[in-house]
Amino acid sequence: MKFLAKKTKDGKVKGKISFYCRLLGVSREGFRKYLKNKDKPWKYEYLVKLIKGIIDSDDCNDTYGSIRMHQALVILYSKEMKIPSERTIYRIMKRAGLIHKPKRKPNGITKADKKARKSDDLLKRNFTADAPLKKSVTDITEIPAKDGKLYVSAIFDCYDLMCLGLAMDTNMKAPLCVNTLKAAVRMHPDFRGAICHSDRGSQYTSKEYRDAIKKCGVVQSMNSDGGRCHDNARCESMWARFKTELLYDRYDTKSMTVKELKTVIWRYFMSYWNNRRICSANGGLPPAAKRRKYYDSQPVAA
Repeated sequence: MKFLAKKTKDGKVKGKISFYCRLLGVSREGFRKYLKNKDKPWKYEYLVKLIKGIIDSDDCNDTYGSIRMHQALVILYSKEMKIPSERTIYRIMKRAGLIHKPKRKPNGITKADKKARKSDDLLKRNFTADAPLKKSVTDITEIPAKDGKLYVSAIFDCYDLMCLGLAMDTNMKAPLCVNTLKAAVRMHPDFRGAICHSDRGSQYTSKEYRDAIKKCGVVQSMNSDGGRCHDNARCESMWARFKTELLYDRYDTKSMTVKELKTVIWRYFMSYWNNRRICSANGGLPPAAKRRKYYDSQPVAA
């Protein structure tokens, strides 16, 4: 239709309309309808403005896909208007050039100590929980920096994906994981008694980490014998999200110092991830909001 409109100068050159309609296999009625509507504003223009507003409200919101964007629109605007389906939101975002496509995949860095004593796999790839502080997953990831490498260790709650504990260092030895565990217990005292699942890396099979697990009253779980990354898939997906949303195409980590990286990563997990990031697995709620909703639903003790 655009070609036909161009050749006939928006239908002003009458003698050519019939010829081009026959050539292109379109009806004259259809062409007239196109001319009538072509300058009208797109009916979803208002939604594009709302979507761009959500993206601009936080630095990492530009990684929202159609699912999380649909959930964000429902949370923010469902009382004011009817929100189209997720598929419609996808088409709107695609037309507006707002679809984000991840470009990289993280690689695992932990190495198993085959001689060390192992713990049983208590999760068996079931990464769901019916209450907070019952089941969690932990892992380490590596980020190159200008003055070395930064290793990030975190514990995520299986109930709402909240980051319970976070520690960072320039090495990936056992004390890094111990500090992560201590941080989780310090911020969430009820974490005692919970399951903490990891891979079979030497950090997690070390005596230092096992002693810390025992002292903190946390139950240790590990990938099964010969287990693959799928045995800790929840944590692997957390790292993928984190790197896609915060680092890739946003920061050149090799031009940043370890200290600078620590600051942006801490803010991402403890401020954005836990409190503001729309999470599809939580029905569109940030981890803190889902947790608050859970506790608000519990009967008050007499």
